[in-house]
Amino acid sequence: MFISSKAKPPLAVEESTVEFPVIAGAEIAAASYGVRIGGDFYDSFRANSERVLFGLLDVAGRREDNQLILSAAKTLFRTLGAELFAKPDINESEAMAELCLRLNQEVLKVAGGVHSSPAFMGCYHQKFGTLCYTNAGHIPGFLLDSSSVVDLPATGLPLGLFSHATCEAPIAGMEAGAKLLLVSRGVVEGQCRHKKLDDPEFGLERVREFLRSEPQSDAQSLCSSILTEASAFTCEPSNSDDMTALALVRKS
Repeated sequence: MFISSKAKPPLAVEESTVEFPVIAGAEIAAASYGVRIGGDFYDSFRANSERVLFGLLDVAGRREDNQLILSAAKTLFRTLGAELFAKPDINESEAMAELCLRLNQEVLKVAGGVHSSPAFMGCYHQKFGTLCYTNAGHIPGFLLDSSSVVDLPATGLPLGLFSHATCEAPIAGMEAGAKLLLVSRGVVEGQCRHKKLDDPEFGLERVREFLRSEPQSDAQSLCSSILTEASAFTCEPSNSDDMTALALVRKS
């Protein structure tokens, strides 16, 4: 149970059961709110002594119907990710694009056809403080540095649509104190139906404003706070879609 820094009513937020790797000078965490009914999936692991991979995948449909896709995606993400990113001297952008392409084809194969699965995947290099990422039709990543919040928008189509669709994989720097926040569609599309608002959805701008004003500096508290904020906004005890958040914070 967590309480938002803005004194909203406490809501049940479930911390990640994934054993996220320890990162020198940084930290990564995830959390979810409410009953897991959708296809949100997140994971993170260490590929070598310098690189940590992480991902947030949103498979269309109900979780109970997507278990095979989620399981296959997790297995391939870990096995192929370790293979592609283990060597110290690689082109990270090429490796990330290859990982995205292969995951796309795996989703299509296991689903037996088209099955939209937006995904955000990243590789953090702890020595250089760089982030190589690909955004396959997912909600933008939000990167806060000392001056502003920068969106990391889609660099390609969602996984599971076209077998040979490709994603670009740019690299962004993360200065000391920078925070990367990823949220699922359930957070952004969460609605308050009991009040007349010009913008009834929680929306992207509320995520940006949260990140600008949130005093929490550790990754787990950042995830818990945004989910508490979004859940309180919906004015309902539960949500029709998963609410999930993943955060990467560079400390030094």
